[in-house]
Amino acid sequence: MSPAAPSPDQIQRLLAQYPAVAALPAALREPVLASHAQAMTVPPGTLLFDEGQACQGFPLVLAGEVRVARGAPNGRSLELYRVQRGELCVASTSCLFGQVALAAHGITTEPCELVLLDPQGFALWTEHEGFRRYVFGIFADRIADLMALAEAVAFQRLDQRLAGALLGHGAVLQTTHQQLADELGTVREIVTRLLKRFEREGWLSLGRERIELRDPAALRALAGGG
Repeated sequence: MSPAAPSPDQIQRLLAQYPAVAALPAALREPVLASHAQAMTVPPGTLLFDEGQACQGFPLVLAGEVRVARGAPNGRSLELYRVQRGELCVASTSCLFGQVALAAHGITTEPCELVLLDPQGFALWTEHEGFRRYVFGIFADRIADLMALAEAVAFQRLDQRLAGALLGHGAVLQTTHQQLADELGTVREIVTRLLKRFEREGWLSLGRERIELRDPAALRALAGGG
């Protein structure tokens, strides 16, 4: 990581991507960015925060993506959500508001550019009603997503969930069986078995870190319970 004070260009992009930050009074926004914020550029695969740790700050993503997941002692993990530019991390929010340890870990999936508010800077901004309302609104949206995820894990078959995970990314996915297993909270061998079944059905074709969808309608029907 390479922390430094945000540059004028980074601040301009931050204000463009986070309107709630731009709406803060300048007398509140600018001192926090000057004294309580660091800009970081990190490569893919960087562990930004880990379960059980105290939250070191509140990340605002300018570029890239962060995968937030919950791990298990056996090494498996379940993806909870991903944070892209202009979005917020509710695991960090929950930790800072509740003053508890982090309940998930965050890893960059691609090169990332971040502005990290320290806990004091986050506390100062959340004293402003508009920013606080914005944070709680995002929090509510993420909670709804997590409830849907819990429902899928509890009640949907894994083949349905895998079919759903393959959709919405275009005709060709550049991914590995392990990455799909991590996303679904299962093991690679089961994902491989299901993908080969889908291939036999003629729904997709498999390559090296590549999946080409041949019959998205069939996958969509399976994902919907058909």
